[in-house]
Amino acid sequence: MDVLPGDLQKYLDFHTDDESALLAAIDRDTHLNVMLPRMLSGHFQGRCLSMLSKLIAPQTILEIGTYTGYSALCLAEGLTATGKLISIDVNEELESKILSHWKQHEKYAQMELKIGNAVELIPALPTASFDLVFIDADKKNYSVYYDLVIDRVPSGGVILADNVLWSGKVYREGDKDKDTLAMRAFNEKVTQDKRVEKIILPIRDGVFMIRKK
Repeated sequence: MDVLPGDLQKYLDFHTDDESALLAAIDRDTHLNVMLPRMLSGHFQGRCLSMLSKLIAPQTILEIGTYTGYSALCLAEGLTATGKLISIDVNEELESKILSHWKQHEKYAQMELKIGNAVELIPALPTASFDLVFIDADKKNYSVYYDLVIDRVPSGGVILADNVLWSGKVYREGDKDKDTLAMRAFNEKVTQDKRVEKIILPIRDGVFMIRKK
């Protein structure tokens, strides 16, 4: 999944702040006990998410795709004192694990986990707007998620979309599996959207940073 050479990534990791003991424990537990541990954001990307969140200082955060709760905790580091983070995931089997991790964090009271289909849950969310949205769920629905949240992101708000380089498949003509085609379509959709400013950051598997004008 990493788009950067291994030696360069090690250099970047070394010159990046350490993750907390809690995040390190989540990383270890995920790799030992959960399927597809590569889905975890991990140290470097997690510090990037934390830094961006702190720069934005969001009052409200929406995360689509929780996995084991690592990225949500990184994003929560930037929440205002009265802010709230909502994270949605379809996998109910991970609910107890996620909450056990979150309960150890100082901002647990500001975090809410919703289990279910994000396409159905997002329209029913009572929160009027989201200052920061992180999309990291099933690739086929990225465009759907984008459409569901774009009007609820205020001017200056940011959407982050993970895995937009899709292991390099998005720019290789011969790769035409369903997820690759979905990611290509999403990237083109964002590129053509005049309501936003956008840039792809070559972080891990590619993060699209999208700012509402």
